[in-house]
Amino acid sequence: MDFDLSEEQQMLAKTVRDWARKESTVERFRKVRDADGLGFDPKVWAQMGELGWLAMPFPESVGGFGGSFVDAGLALEELGKMLVPEPYLASVALAGRALLRAGDAAQHERFLTPMLEGQTTLALAYAERDARFDPAHVRTEAKAAGDGWTLSGEKIFVLNGHAADHLLVSAVLDGELALFVVEGGAEGLTRETLRFIDGHRGARLRFENTPAAARLTAMDTAEVLQRAMHDGAAAAAAEGLGVLQAMLGITTEYLKTREQFGVKIGSFQALQHRAVEMFVEVELMRSMAIEAMVRADEDGPERAAAIAAAKMQLGVGGAFVSRQAIQLHGGIGVTDEADIGLFFKRHHALMTLFGDVEHHVGAYADTLAAE
Repeated sequence: MDFDLSEEQQMLAKTVRDWARKESTVERFRKVRDADGLGFDPKVWAQMGELGWLAMPFPESVGGFGGSFVDAGLALEELGKMLVPEPYLASVALAGRALLRAGDAAQHERFLTPMLEGQTTLALAYAERDARFDPAHVRTEAKAAGDGWTLSGEKIFVLNGHAADHLLVSAVLDGELALFVVEGGAEGLTRETLRFIDGHRGARLRFENTPAAARLTAMDTAEVLQRAMHDGAAAAAAEGLGVLQAMLGITTEYLKTREQFGVKIGSFQALQHRAVEMFVEVELMRSMAIEAMVRADEDGPERAAAIAAAKMQLGVGGAFVSRQAIQLHGGIGVTDEADIGLFFKRHHALMTLFGDVEHHVGAYADTLAAE
């Protein structure tokens, strides 16, 4: 597999990197996190739409640029380096691509294209109590109501669920798994905003005979949700790579400037060895994240295996990097004033989303058993 980026991809990564360093520093993340509101800036989201970043991994037929998941992954990597709070993972990589697979042309025009332009955001509401990373574990019920449907049930930990203009909601209809679109302001919908460990926001959603705006039937719902979990895990690996790169950079810079016993602590050989070990784990994460991005657009067991392996590395190797970063900073590393602690929390959120290490070890074993 060719891990070299094309000239266009290198330019994309540089463009997002330069923008994030100038327009969305870590200090901006703090201010947005601490302020009342959505937890992101709709004006910045609209700017991302104008720049074409939201449309990259979508075909031209829906207003996209005809790119691949790799393009979205490269953007996520660079956004992760600055903790950019806009819901790119939730709206583009997860819900947007699920809607692309499950919707028809009219539904794409109504619900997807406005998101690609930065006018709206999306959320995929699939997780329920006791589901343990299984998107097919669904108790939310859908019933026919005249020419449409109503939904009743609850969804938990919905990324961007507090703010999304349109919600993709899984439910059981006549004993079969189905996927519906619900308007953000629909009657009977209650959205409880949640603040996660990493400072991002989501929601617990309750549906009480809530009318659905549409039912998505272009592709088998179970397959749509499984592919969405793969997209989400690959996106988490891509953003996680950026987070780990930032942690390594912040830590090595700290070792070069922090003095103890009258000398820079980076001069201590034992600490140099630990920094090298962190570098090795980050580089391993890079190669595995890139393969996961490439495989995300493919069919077959190689996709599931590559994404599971990348998510395992994010959980195991990534945990080593994040813990070493905190330890090498000492007590200041766990304070909110230190940037390293913010990256530490984001990494821990990403390594749990769409399956933790234990889950993906089992998923990887299943791909081997299927060969």
